[in-house]
Amino acid sequence: MKIFYTAHATTKGGRNGHAQASDDSVSVDLSVPKEMGGPGKPNTTTPEHLFAAGYSACFGQALEVVAGRQKKTVPGASVTAHVGIGQNDAGGYGFEITLEAHLPGLSQADAEALVAEAHKICPYSNAVKGNVDVKLVTQV
Repeated sequence: MKIFYTAHATTKGGRNGHAQASDDSVSVDLSVPKEMGGPGKPNTTTPEHLFAAGYSACFGQALEVVAGRQKKTVPGASVTAHVGIGQNDAGGYGFEITLEAHLPGLSQADAEALVAEAHKICPYSNAVKGNVDVKLVTQV
């Protein structure tokens, strides 16, 4: 694989620590949410929020690429990623992910076709393929 870009980040203190990108573009305090038995400190985030932000941004870009290849535009498109974490049947932990893509101005059929195609090329989708079921919801 030809690598175009590599991001670097370091976290100290795990889920109740601090994450920092090597170029200082991201600097966030982390806290385990109360729903998971943690302190749920204010003004902090979770790895799931960071994953959801990355996945939704990446998927949105994949939509633009696919639309461009088909000579379509997706102005006003948005993607919301819902990333749930929980215990799996094997005693470990896993994700439950839903991507909601909103593509105003397209027909439902065209929007669903773009979303399905974007799911094939998105690096996040490819990273979780075979490990996490991703539910796709398409709205126009």
